[in-house]
Amino acid sequence: MAPANLPSVFNATSQDIEMLLAAQSHIGSKNLQVHMNPYLWKTRADGVNIINAGKTWEKIVLAARIITAIDNPSDVCVISARPYGQRAVLKFAAHTGAQAIAGRFTPGSFTNYITRSFKEPRLIVVTDPRTDAQAIKEASYVNIPVIALCDTDSPTEYVDVAIPTNNKGRHAIGCVWWMLAREVLRLRGTIYNRETPWDVMVDLYFYRDPEAEAEEKVEEEKVPGVEEAGPAAIESGFANTGGDWEAAPAGFTGTAQPGWDDAAAQPANWDSAAQGAASWDEATPAKEASQW
Repeated sequence: MAPANLPSVFNATSQDIEMLLAAQSHIGSKNLQVHMNPYLWKTRADGVNIINAGKTWEKIVLAARIITAIDNPSDVCVISARPYGQRAVLKFAAHTGAQAIAGRFTPGSFTNYITRSFKEPRLIVVTDPRTDAQAIKEASYVNIPVIALCDTDSPTEYVDVAIPTNNKGRHAIGCVWWMLAREVLRLRGTIYNRETPWDVMVDLYFYRDPEAEAEEKVEEEKVPGVEEAGPAAIESGFANTGGDWEAAPAGFTGTAQPGWDDAAAQPANWDSAAQGAASWDEATPAKEASQW
């Protein structure tokens, strides 16, 4: 890594470089734009371009100094159409006071004042110049400076400050946004001492899959030690009863209820049931007629 052209107070620590490498922010793509060549460290045998981590840190500090120079934090707009960066820009906006556009960028947000989402920021920061091309194009129309996270194959047209990093991995994107937010808070004085670690973990800026979170929640709700009964458990239950379906369970004490077979025998001849009653009229005594 080349020595940084920064004041000593802005130099990266070994922990910062290790974090960038652990997040694989130095892994570029196999394609290379000519304007990204100064940030290249070397090309591997398989054709993958490796980004200089020292250059990445220098541009993070430069971008943080530009953001801090804006008096009103809400005049900074952070944008990410890529899903891996949407959580990061929302957290960055929450910690620094910037405006966040996570998801689809509405065309005309910077140029058409009639739209409901019209904004007039003084600076925009985008996650990927390729997916956020509409925002960069509109910013060029109204002279808004652009800071972008650029991979080795990212277009740099209308980009004023390019932060060389891997903008396709969720860990790399979250790590760079976290470092940028931390550096902004350091320059603003929110974090008084640079030696004091930030109490916000970098994991908060990482993308999380909603389906994976739902599965984890379901697993946590399961009662520990209770397993679902499978076919083997059902067969073993039948085997314990000896195959007798009518066997009473152990400890059952109850009087047997009379069945249909125990009912009183019915008379063989229905005619003999009417003890001398020749007809239904004789069996039932006539009621006295009442005068209405």
